[in-house]
Amino acid sequence: MTPSPIVAAVLVPFVMWRVYQRIKRLMVRQRSQPWRHWIAALLFPLLIAIVGTVALAHPLALAGLAAGVAAGAALGVVGLRKTQYDTIGGAYFYTPNAHIGVLVSILFLGRLLYRGYEFYVLDVAQPQDFASSPLTLIVFGILAGYYTMYAAGLLRWRKRAAAAN
Repeated sequence: MTPSPIVAAVLVPFVMWRVYQRIKRLMVRQRSQPWRHWIAALLFPLLIAIVGTVALAHPLALAGLAAGVAAGAALGVVGLRKTQYDTIGGAYFYTPNAHIGVLVSILFLGRLLYRGYEFYVLDVAQPQDFASSPLTLIVFGILAGYYTMYAAGLLRWRKRAAAAN
């Protein structure tokens, strides 16, 4: 085995396990933890800015990123509307809409696996090509826009719910 298949053989099961854990969590009620919402609300815009800066040399890819972020933010709004919110004994819980979360996660995973296939098997992609691929940046933008909007919406809900109590 060459080093590339070995790396893929180690990374793919790990990524699949993390995606499984994430998707499984999308199906059940979760305790709202503001620190997690803040991390997502701050980290994803930072990643968008970093990727956007790298993509400045590729206008089509940058447009893909912008379109993906807009689509992801719209999905985030829909997801927030379909989320079930609960306050039980002073604790905050939410049950996300599984369909939207799974769709976004599978879309990103599919693109990630295809990029890995291009890199490790076909040997046509390089890691630095990430920011020059419009399709990759559309998919990344959807993921980042969705989680940014969703986290910000959960923070707004928590603030309104705390003020009402």
